[in-house]
Amino acid sequence: MSAATTRSRTPRTPRTPDRLCAEAVGFARAAAEEAAAPGVVGEHVEVVVEGDRVVTHLFECKEPGYRGWRWAVTVARASRAKVVTLDETVLLPGPDALLAPEWVPWSERLRPGDMGPGDLLPTDAEDLRLEPGYSGDDAPPPNSILSDELAERVEAEDAEVTGGSPADLAAAPARGSLTALAEELGMRRARVLSRYGLHSAADRWDEAYGAKTPMAQAAPAPCVSCGFLMPIGGSLGQAFGVCANEFGPADGHVVSLSYGCGGHSEAAVMPKPPRPAPPVLDETKIDELPLRPAPDSGSVPPAGAGEDLGHS
Repeated sequence: MSAATTRSRTPRTPRTPDRLCAEAVGFARAAAEEAAAPGVVGEHVEVVVEGDRVVTHLFECKEPGYRGWRWAVTVARASRAKVVTLDETVLLPGPDALLAPEWVPWSERLRPGDMGPGDLLPTDAEDLRLEPGYSGDDAPPPNSILSDELAERVEAEDAEVTGGSPADLAAAPARGSLTALAEELGMRRARVLSRYGLHSAADRWDEAYGAKTPMAQAAPAPCVSCGFLMPIGGSLGQAFGVCANEFGPADGHVVSLSYGCGGHSEAAVMPKPPRPAPPVLDETKIDELPLRPAPDSGSVPPAGAGEDLGHS
């Protein structure tokens, strides 16, 4: 057997439409108007060849809200038959059709600040920002912050601290366990922040209040030397803190230690107001000026002073 005979043959779509199917424009329009409504089927657009004796007639759609859409009516004809039959009628978008945006899941549409009072935000079971925390068993998981050494120490302790005499107790106290210790320390959580979630939070905070922001570029000094910076615990405390300046742009926010603003505590110390010098003239007192000067004030000449001048 030759290679030509073993080669698979793929059916080719004929480029020339079937004459009877292509001429069945009125038949296709009637089918479109029956599926839609009279008056919403517009002009005939084109004929698309689908296969042997199978074509699709496209008509404009005049329905409001469906700009650019087309009514597609597919007709076919059996071999050696002279009657064209209806295959299907659908409404399809055209090249310039007005389409709705691609659907996006709510978990990807959610943005910071979208949640309101009473809203619930379910967390995916495989959220990369979280990892399993302390499960409540005596043996901590591998990623738990409770070390093996601490687990051995807790296991070695025998009794809980209780008040009163042991004879007054109704039952013997249970042995100390990691569950009680974790709950007392506030670490009994099903999931904790993973390393990926930790780095994502750090990148997000640094982008909002970091050294590359315009406010930090124009600041006189970084937050690491500001008295309004409140330190935080954990590994993030080596790079971040909380701003406590009510007049600052980041009040109550987690800021990078390299962030800064004009409200730095030591950037500009307000000078003391100058103390005015004592007045030269005391303007608060009133000088008494008599209407008739006294004889001994020096303003009135003594008696007989006119005779010393030689006047008669």
